[in-house]
Amino acid sequence: MTRVAAVDCGTNSIRLLVADADPATGELTDLDRRMTIVRLGQGVDRTGRLAPDALERTFAACREYAEVVKEYGAERLRFVATSASRDAENRDDFVRGVLDILGVEPEVISGDLEAEFSFTGATRELAGRDHLGKPYLVVDIGGGSTEFVVGDDHVRAARSVDVGCVRMTERHLVRDGAVTDPPTKAQIAAMRADIEAALDLAEETVPLREARTLVGLAGSVTTVSAIAQELPAYDSAAIHHSRVSRDRVREITGWLLRSTHAERSAVPSMHPGRVDVIGAGALVLLSIMERTGAEEVVVSEHDILDGIAHYAASEAH
Repeated sequence: MTRVAAVDCGTNSIRLLVADADPATGELTDLDRRMTIVRLGQGVDRTGRLAPDALERTFAACREYAEVVKEYGAERLRFVATSASRDAENRDDFVRGVLDILGVEPEVISGDLEAEFSFTGATRELAGRDHLGKPYLVVDIGGGSTEFVVGDDHVRAARSVDVGCVRMTERHLVRDGAVTDPPTKAQIAAMRADIEAALDLAEETVPLREARTLVGLAGSVTTVSAIAQELPAYDSAAIHHSRVSRDRVREITGWLLRSTHAERSAVPSMHPGRVDVIGAGALVLLSIMERTGAEEVVVSEHDILDGIAHYAASEAH
């Protein structure tokens, strides 16, 4: 067994996985998996810079994760940073801070590599499930971007586009510094138009409609599944490999975009950091399902983080 640690630092959240990897089978056994909402991408779309308080929240989470990695004695740590830190002018401040705390440089990876990691993490354990047809379309709806990946055992085509739950919320749903609650029909229509344009862009390189199984990743999708199941609390085991029909996604999205902050906060499975951005995230998911004709989405709790861990383990040998 190789003990590895993987960190995925996105626009909205930073996550850690410490796992034992079996070199023979490639199976990962989780030892610790945790997530912190840090909103690293706060305001990046507008200013082009990482905000000082966003950096400090991220570094605080890194300090906590450094303790966990040390406690488990991971042999190898890989830290991957995605959309927000790729776009920011002051990304060097971020790189220096992470290096000081965790002893590794964050790899600000390309959209293509991000897609490969997501696909590996999400689909490795779906192999052998005969009822799930290939090719898979894996969609990873993040805070700043959404990745689309089509493949069988490996990636055939991938594209990253700049629509995510935080970016769409900041771009369309914020007025006078606050999120409109609930959004107007005009705001929703403008957000939908942006998403549709991004889907057009994705379709230029990724055959979205060829896929036989849609696999959805990340917090917007897992939260929609938790709401669909009416879970009394967020429950990874119940969410992982659950399926949500397109009609149910449409119903939930409609409710999220009509609801108030207080109503969304009262959902027992809702992470407080998602309350304001979940409506936009659900609309991205619904738009994808309508565009591709997918009758349902298979929800995976395993995603880019697991893919990073797989690659860290393979490099250790």
